[in-house]
Amino acid sequence: MIATLRGEISQKEEDALIVEVGGVGLRVHIPATLFQQVNVGESAFFYTHFVVREDAMSLYGFETQADRDLYVLLLSVNRIGPKLALAILSSLSLDTIKRAVFNEEFEILNRVPGVGKKTAQGIILSLQGKLKPMDALEEVAAMSDTDGEVLDALTALGYSVIEAQTAIQSIPKDAPKEVEERLRLALGYFQ
Repeated sequence: MIATLRGEISQKEEDALIVEVGGVGLRVHIPATLFQQVNVGESAFFYTHFVVREDAMSLYGFETQADRDLYVLLLSVNRIGPKLALAILSSLSLDTIKRAVFNEEFEILNRVPGVGKKTAQGIILSLQGKLKPMDALEEVAAMSDTDGEVLDALTALGYSVIEAQTAIQSIPKDAPKEVEERLRLALGYFQ
């Protein structure tokens, strides 16, 4: 029904934005990563998905059409509702979710609050035939055990999964493969 939305951000709430469109303020729920990037008074454009339920009508906004499409696919998974699908996109990047699905790495999805082992396995089984393969073969490659340990260390230090993944991606390709050295380089990203 509402495919896109362009307007001015008039207010930031705890878990949503109010976007003024033609004199009407629409509440739009967006991923946490996008929420941190926008400010009151700015013009914004979102690809949206409108959810109608017995007790509520909600609008969810995304930066890219690919993010919105993945959100809709997540809603098709058993036990995944609008809020949990948004939490998944708030915690993991599109590429990370695709990699987890293609390589059957349910433990990556399991790191999202509210996603247990069975739900993570359900996501993988449900999305395997629905997601398009990623362009670059190296992006599909599973995260190495070393980088998995670095990710675990960074999240144990209090960084979010997305922050930790971004730091790991910033490590030069020719960097040593030892956990300690890769962790040092990843921590350098935050300075």
